[in-house]
Amino acid sequence: MNSKSLTFFLYLTSLISSTDIDQRWRKLSRAINLAPNAALCAISSRSHDKAAAFAAANGFPLSAKVYGSYEALLEDPEVDAVYMPLPTSLHLKWAVLAAQNKKHLLLEKPVALDVTQFDRILEACESSGVQFMDNTMWVHNPRTAAMANFLNDAQRFGNLKSVRTCFTSAADPDYLNSNIRVKPDLDALGSLGDHGWYCIRAILLAANYELPKTVVASYEPVLNKDGVILDCGASLYWEDGKVATFHCSFLANLTMDITAIGTRGTLHVHDFIIPYHEKEASFLAGTQTSFDDLVTGWAKQPSKHTIKTDLPQEALLVREFARLVADIKFKNSKPDKKWPIISRKTQLVLDAVKASIQKGFEPVQIQE
Repeated sequence: MNSKSLTFFLYLTSLISSTDIDQRWRKLSRAINLAPNAALCAISSRSHDKAAAFAAANGFPLSAKVYGSYEALLEDPEVDAVYMPLPTSLHLKWAVLAAQNKKHLLLEKPVALDVTQFDRILEACESSGVQFMDNTMWVHNPRTAAMANFLNDAQRFGNLKSVRTCFTSAADPDYLNSNIRVKPDLDALGSLGDHGWYCIRAILLAANYELPKTVVASYEPVLNKDGVILDCGASLYWEDGKVATFHCSFLANLTMDITAIGTRGTLHVHDFIIPYHEKEASFLAGTQTSFDDLVTGWAKQPSKHTIKTDLPQEALLVREFARLVADIKFKNSKPDKKWPIISRKTQLVLDAVKASIQKGFEPVQIQE
């Protein structure tokens, strides 16, 4: 028996109706093939022919099952888990149905249109005893753990004072006209739900997942003709004086930055979501940096830390998800609550930003 057969089979379900979803699908299919404890075993779509064509083009084994409906896959008693890259507006229906059918769930972000919907998904997962995880890949990169170690080191970083994050990308006209991310009936959260999700998650990581008390959206977000957010930002405030800001946009050059400033140190990252290189990722960390005597240069500069990995971050995500599912299936373990809690906190902040925009940029208090 090979190592993959010792864990569990990962079954996937997809709409496969847009370039955006197709790209995510290809990336996850490759990641599952690379993960040592997962296997591609099935695919579903609204069209059997589309599902079969995708499976043939993306490394699915000849034994993989091909379904022409989501229901057929979810009703298969041999299916253990599903990856669900459907548009956010469809998450509630299909995620709940997946959980009710005892399928462990790897769900695309944003996880829901709002936290009320997400709580219904979590309730279904908890009732069925299945594992939930969202598909935020960069947090599974070993660089992220190294960054967190620095941020939580009182001697090197001190106490967090401020965080700035940014994720922007210059979408082409076709994307801005037809992508699911700009359609109010598919992904109504737009850039806030897509790019902003990553920015908020990075801020929460820097704050050790402590929720802010107050959120204020930045003035004048850019909306398309259907009211979907294309460009926006916000400021987040904690009771102890920490502050964070972020900017997310479909209308600016590709940028993926984190700057976290503490009382003793500073962290800089310029490719936090997709690293410049697949098998290694770096960040800059400085502790008590300072000028030289004449203030013509820096006497103590930040240092570069490079973390290498044998597997890309998306395969590491799959490996962790597969490990948790295998523990539940074979060791009678309980689902890990860490990932649902982190997802819910991210959704809470996202909801507060949206509410602040809708209320004319008034402060919104977060209630956990």
